[in-house]
This record gives sequence, C-alpha cells and structure tokens, in this order.
Amino acid sequence: MVRAFQSDGMAMKSLFTAAATMAIVCAAAVVSPALADVPSLETPHYGTWGFDVSGMDPKVKPGDDFFRYANGAYLERTTIPSDRTRFGNFDVLSSLSEARVRAILDEASAKAEPVSTPAGKIGRFYRAFMDQPKVEALGTKPLEKDLSAVRAVKTHADLARLSGRVDGFRRELFVSYITPDQKDPDHYAVGFSSSGLGLPDKDYYLKPAFAEKKAAYQAYAAKMLGLIGWPEAEARAADIVAFETKLAEASWDRAERRDRDKTYNPMTPAELAAYAPGFDFKAYLTARDLGEVKRVVVSDNTAFPKKAKIFAETPIETLKAWEALGVVDQAAPYLPDRFVQAHFEFHGKTLSGQPELRPRWKRAVAATDGVLGEAVGEVYVARYFPPEAKRQMLDLVGNIRSALAARIQRLDWMSPETKTQALDKLGKISLKIGYPDKFRDYSALSVRADDLYGNVIRGEEFEYRRELARLYKPVDRSEWGMTPQTVNAYYNPVLNEIVFPAAILQPPFFDPKADPAVNYGGIGGVIGHEISHGFDDQGRKSDGSGRLHDWWTADDAAKFKAKTKALGAQYSAMEMLPGEHINGDLTMGENIGDMGGLNIALEAYHNSLKGQPAPVIDGFTGDQRVFLGWAQVWRQKIRDEALRQQLHTDPHSPAEARVDGVVRNMDVWYSAFDVKPGEKLYVAPTDRVHIW
Repeated sequence: MVRAFQSDGMAMKSLFTAAATMAIVCAAAVVSPALADVPSLETPHYGTWGFDVSGMDPKVKPGDDFFRYANGAYLERTTIPSDRTRFGNFDVLSSLSEARVRAILDEASAKAEPVSTPAGKIGRFYRAFMDQPKVEALGTKPLEKDLSAVRAVKTHADLARLSGRVDGFRRELFVSYITPDQKDPDHYAVGFSSSGLGLPDKDYYLKPAFAEKKAAYQAYAAKMLGLIGWPEAEARAADIVAFETKLAEASWDRAERRDRDKTYNPMTPAELAAYAPGFDFKAYLTARDLGEVKRVVVSDNTAFPKKAKIFAETPIETLKAWEALGVVDQAAPYLPDRFVQAHFEFHGKTLSGQPELRPRWKRAVAATDGVLGEAVGEVYVARYFPPEAKRQMLDLVGNIRSALAARIQRLDWMSPETKTQALDKLGKISLKIGYPDKFRDYSALSVRADDLYGNVIRGEEFEYRRELARLYKPVDRSEWGMTPQTVNAYYNPVLNEIVFPAAILQPPFFDPKADPAVNYGGIGGVIGHEISHGFDDQGRKSDGSGRLHDWWTADDAAKFKAKTKALGAQYSAMEMLPGEHINGDLTMGENIGDMGGLNIALEAYHNSLKGQPAPVIDGFTGDQRVFLGWAQVWRQKIRDEALRQQLHTDPHSPAEARVDGVVRNMDVWYSAFDVKPGEKLYVAPTDRVHIW
C-alpha cells in the first residue's frame, strides 16, 4: 500500500511543489556518514537589508524581464548541484533543514535511546537506512513476500483484493483514502481516485514529444522485471506499456482533475460496482478494512468504468507483471545498489535530467522524515524555531488579512451579497504557525535498526491504520499536513486554514532583521498567496465553514470566470521551453494565489507605514523593495527535463513566471520601475487582470 498520490479536488494548495526534496525518488549512493559534507546549520541572511543586491543584473530592464533584473547575476554565478534538478532559495532552506535534521538523526542514532521513545525510533530508522552493508547482504529477500503475493494471484478478483492490502508495497488501479468530506467538513469520507500510470502524466504516453521517454520506460520496466527474475521480462514490459497507454487514454487531464465540482461524486459501493463493472471493488475495500463503508466519494468518475473495462479485458499475466513492476519500483530505494542505480537512471536522470545520485544520508533523512516526520519535528522545533517568530507571524497575518478585507470591500465587480459572504469566509480562516500543538504519537509503530524494508512498510501501515481509526470520528482540525521542518506552506479549503511550518519562516522569506518592505514582499506575499487560495477558482467554492457549495451570485461568478479566463490566456502564452508552454488551466489556482498574494502584501506594507513616506534604501523605494523581495523568493535555476516535467504535471507555474506573470498585471509596478510601452512585459492598462 506504499504509494504517493494527491486526491482530486481535495489537495492542499501548497506554495510550492518541492520536487527536489523528494530524495526517495532519486535514490542515493553510499557515502561516509561523517558530517564533513553537511552544509552549515546557520540561518542565511541576505545583504544589509534583507535583499541580495549582488544577485541583480542592472543591465536588464525591469520592464523586459523583471525576474532576471532582480536575479540575473545570481543565475549566472549559480551552478545546480549535480544531485539536484534545480536550485534556488527554496532549495537553500531545504538544504538547511535537511542538514539540521541529519544532525538530529545522527545524534539519535548514536545515543541508541529506548525503542519506545521517539528518539529511539528515529535513530533506529535512520541507522537502518544508513546500514548499506546490511541492505546488500539481505539482497532481494525482503522483497520476496510482496512478490510471492503477486505470483499467487490467479484471477482478476485476486489482484483487486491484493491491491487493497496494506501490509506491503502495492500498485493500485483505484486508490482509496480517508479525508474530510468536502460537503460535510466535520466528518471524514472515503475518497476514490483512479491511478495506474508509471510515467508522470498521460501526456508521456500519448504525445509524440515524449516518445523517447515512453521507450525508456519500457526498457526500465524490462530491466526491473529482469532484476527480480520475472519470466519473459522484455515481452511483459511491452505488454505493461501497452496496458498503461490504454489507461492514459482513459485518464482525465490534470486541469480537469482540479475541478472540485466535477470530482465530488458520492455513491454507495454497490452503485460504484454497477457503474464500473470489471473491477472487484468489494474485494478491494474488504482488504482495506472498508468492507462496511456505506458511501464513497469518487473523483474522476467517468474514468472508472473505462479503466475497469480495460482491467477486465487485460490478460492476468500482464496485470501480474504490471503489479510486480509497481512493487519493485516502489521498493527499489530500500534494496541493494543495483536496484537503486536502475531506479535513479530512469526516474532521476532520464525523466528529470539529474546527473548524479543523491548521497545516501540525504535519502536517509528524507525517508525518516517521511515515516516519522513529527517525531523529528518535535526536536527540530525545540532547537531551531524561536518563539518570537510565531508572535511576529501573527502580526503579519493580521495585517495581510486586514488588507484583503479592504480590497474585497473596494471591488468594483462584486456585489454586496457576495462580498458579505467573502468577508465572512476571510474572517473564519484559521491559522497554524510553526508546529502542531500536539505531536503525533508513534508508540504503536515498530522500528528496527536491522530492517529498513520492514520499517518503511510498517510505517505506511501505521499511517493507514491511524487514518482508518478516525473514519467515524469528528474531523481533527488540529492535525497538520506538513511537518515543521518542511520548507513550504499550504491552504486547506475544506478546513479553511492556512499553515506555515517553522522551516519556511527564515530568510529570504522572513527575517526579523530585514527591511519591512522585503519581508512584506517575501513572507507577506506567501501569507497573501495562501489566503488568496481561499478565493481562487477552486478554493472560492467553499464557504467559511469549508463546505463545498455555491455561495456566489450568478453575475459575480460570471465576472470572476471572465477575469480568470483572461489570466489563464496570459500564462498559456508563456513559452518556457521551445514548443512547451505553461498550462494556464492547470496552474490557474496557483497563479491567482500569486497575483492576490503580492497585491495584498503590497497594500499591507502601505498600511504599515501609517501615512508616513517609505524610506529609500540604497536608492530603492519602498515599493521597489517589496517587488524585489518577491522576486528574490523565487530565484531559481532548473534543468530542462525537470522544467518540462513541471509544465505537464505541476499546478505551479515555473519560478520565472511566478514573478513576471504577476508584476505585469500590477499598476504600481509600472510606476515603481517606470515601465513603458514597447518593453517586453508591458501590458496595456485595459488588458491587465485584477481579481483580488
């Protein structure tokens, strides 16, 4: 049951998709556990007033390329580390968090605390991952139980039942999960999404531009099947790709899967079975201890009967090989080096353009963090999160909230009726800063220092059992969806909450010693981004309680959609690689978040001046410094293959567009940097998009 997925229409709207932090995907080589290769544990600072002036390129006109004007020298002098697909300020802080967590884990591992304690568990998990000789000595023995279960399958119903089990690595055609009910936020529901693809997106199967990647996937499938001794590996690999291509044809586009109205389709299990014959949903749900559930919420519903039919018509030997490939692909990071290398060559190098494997300690940190994240986070917070940062954030959030309220009241396109509802929702947005009030209890999780593979499986099963136990209880609104050491933030539309983990509350996002204008452009823009998610094209569909329903007047909704259509067209016109454009529909929510975030932050900065003129620092006005603070947050270099994958799979626009795509719609930016007609980013006043 070990898997990674995002439930359609219900996903947290995060600030950033941190692909480079997914170290498990890019498995690492063996290195010495010595700390000599660990980055500094000290908090970074930027320039004398919070901005790195040396990173600018004054030769570039702000109106031609504001991203490069603010960051060009940095981009020229920065080399992406060979074990990463991109590098920028998110990655600087991710590396810092990674190094700090490593120090915590090294200490816990060395002390060998009792296994019943959180320190004992994180230390043993980390030690098991770092024990490469033990992993090599075990060979494929840990994998045999999962593969034997696949080999024992005789029928399609057997495979449906196996895919529902939670006691090992599994591949699922249909994925169930337990999540707050979008139309009843005080209670949980069982959600269902379709799955089944081994490549990042349906485009990789269906578009000629990805033909080489598809061929490489087939070769990878054959290699992995060969490594586990699966019969007729080459032929089965071809069958798997043909099967998945049919699934791709039946899959929804990612932009369509964002639509919260389309992806809320409640039905009984019996109705689901009748709607999508060909897959034994009863067997699957029973295996997941959900056999008594009376109601499920199906997301991409029209894909279900198509995929169930494909499943039913596919020979069982092909399906068994497909399941076996899924098992070994997921298990590879916890197996001997030949599996690690093969996994990296495809997922890291071929798909993402990453030249080298990540060091083993980084992969160990990521894996421990993934299974025991809040146990690690409790130590992290005690060491690295000063209490005063939480107080300052509360003040900033209050200022941002007030600025948005004022902007809503001034909107010329929204009726008083809808404004009243919007202001009610804004007032009810709850706030979580730094870390949970209560950290997760891992006492029921068994962790052994000599069983990496088992630790991962038990960790995933522990998490599933924890989620299952809450199914019939009231929604726990104190839970966090990210750990404190995560460099990110999110908005949850069903709980109507914004969440800022401790690790992001550092420079360049937030620096108590920095010029306030830079902080408003940095963390202020981030706060505004997350709050704006409550009013983006999907977040707006929930009210102040988080309930999914239409609280807009028809006229206001039509005006909003016209504005978002214009915004989507702007982003879709941006070519980031030859022939590769941003998908304005897929990235719509994040683009609205960015647009709203910076506009709100700028107004909050103006309010903070209390009528006094902003100081000029190093020749930069207050408004200019707000814009530069925003641009500095997003400075980043990325490899072409990673960027191409992002354009097809990620709801976030590339970093450059998160700067240039926003500022060109802000009237203040034009006056702040004297941007004139004829410059590349210039948009005529009548064509600028203003939403929040």
